[in-house]
Amino acid sequence: MEKENFVAKDSIVREIWGKSDTILFIFAGASAEFALNKAVDWLYFTGKLPKDPLGRLFSTVSYAREIVFSDKHSAIMTIERMNHIHSSVENKRGKNIPDWAYRDVLFMLIDYSIRSFEILERLLKIEEKEEVFKVFHEVGRQMGIKELPENFTHFERMREQHMEKHLYYGKYTEDLYSQYRKHLGFIRYNLLIETQKLITPKTVRKMLGLNRLTLLKPIIIIYKFSRSFHLDKLLKSLILPSDYKKEIRSLDRITT
Repeated sequence: MEKENFVAKDSIVREIWGKSDTILFIFAGASAEFALNKAVDWLYFTGKLPKDPLGRLFSTVSYAREIVFSDKHSAIMTIERMNHIHSSVENKRGKNIPDWAYRDVLFMLIDYSIRSFEILERLLKIEEKEEVFKVFHEVGRQMGIKELPENFTHFERMREQHMEKHLYYGKYTEDLYSQYRKHLGFIRYNLLIETQKLITPKTVRKMLGLNRLTLLKPIIIIYKFSRSFHLDKLLKSLILPSDYKKEIRSLDRITT
C-alpha cells in the first residue's frame, strides 16, 4: 500500500521546491529577512549563525524541503524533530521562542516560495498561491504555532503587519551582513544583494537601503535561455560557493 504524501505529487509546491534555482532565491530572500528580524538573537544564542550563516540558512531551507517531499508520517516526524531542537534551545536559554517568530519564518517560506517561482518561471494563479499557503499552514499547525492566518488573503494582511512590527536594522543585521560578505566573497556577495533587490518586499528593501534597480533582470533572461542548452549547471558551478556545491546539486528533484 502506497504511503500518503504530505504534499500531493502534482502540487505546485513540489514544482517550486524541486528546483535549486527557486530554492536559492528563497534562500536569498530569507537571508535578508533573518538579518532584520527582532528574534534573530535566538539564532545568535547557539553561535551557529555567525560561524556559518550559509549553512544555518541552508539547514532551515532543507527542513522545509524534506517535509515537502516526504510521506505524511515522515514529514510529521521531521516536524517533531524540529520542535525538539527548538525546545532544547529554549531550555538552555530559560525562555520560550515567541510564537510570532515562528510565524515570521513560516510567512517567509510562503512569500518567497511564490516570489521566487514568479521571477524564474511564471506568474502563479490564485489557487496555486492558496495551495502554497495551505501546505505551510499545515506545517505550522503540526508545529503547534498559534494564531495562524485562516486563508491566503488573511495571510497577506498578517505578513504586512508582521514585517512592520518585527523587522528592524540593528547590530545583528550589520554583523550578519559582514558574515555574508566574509563567507561569500566580493562577487557572490554582490550577486546576493542584487537577488535581494529583486525578491524582497518593499519594507525589507527600505530597511536594508536597497533600491529596486538591479542588474539581475537581464541576467535572468540569459540564464533562462541557458537552460535550453543545459548550460545552467555550468553557470551555477561557477558562481556558487564551492563548500555548498554538493548540497545545491542535491536540491534538484525536477530537472529543467
